[in-house]
Amino acid sequence: MTAEALRAAPRPGPHTVDVWFDPACPYTWLTARWLREAARVRPLEPRWHLMSLTLLNEDRDDDPEGDREGYLMVPVRIGTAVRHHHGQEALGRFHASLWADLDFPGGSGGNARKWINDPALALAHAGLPTELAAAGTSTAYDEELRASHAEAVRLLGPQTGTPVVAVGDPAQPHRPPSAFFGPVVSRLPKGEEAGRLWDATLLVAGTPGFHELKGRPAGSEPGRAPDRT
Repeated sequence: MTAEALRAAPRPGPHTVDVWFDPACPYTWLTARWLREAARVRPLEPRWHLMSLTLLNEDRDDDPEGDREGYLMVPVRIGTAVRHHHGQEALGRFHASLWADLDFPGGSGGNARKWINDPALALAHAGLPTELAAAGTSTAYDEELRASHAEAVRLLGPQTGTPVVAVGDPAQPHRPPSAFFGPVVSRLPKGEEAGRLWDATLLVAGTPGFHELKGRPAGSEPGRAPDRT
């Protein structure tokens, strides 16, 4: 084939990247930020779905999240309502606003929070109706949440975590997607560094028999809390 023919040949579109996540998880937020960074330098389009740490742990004898009061269900239920009424892009905005450095009404700037923002504040920041915050303490969307969660679990099995990522190959649209958990990052890669991590993730995820790769967390000591800035 000539160079001119190659230039004229249709090129495959961007990779569709389906991401199932629990919006309360800080490491998942870093992975979502990495995907957005990677999308600036690689042809990929994230699509946002929901899964739940609570549902992952509901059949266990212990609760590794220590969430006896059920607080973890609040943001994921609100996220389900957001996606139901406003779509997956709105869910992505809500997720970003949950972790953004927002000032509270009447505040003087700066946010001393140690976890996510108030969901109503995040909804407003994302341009969404604040009334959706009521879904956090309602079971109205639980069936939809469970169905979305089950999609993620079907890809990797019940021993997975959040996020679950599935990547379709635009050059082979009938081939099943490559699916993996993570990657878990404790520091946000940016620019070409984010792109290289994307390339490497696709490589290992597409290798038959590949199962797990784990490294030392960034920071002065293992287990240090992730940078949320």
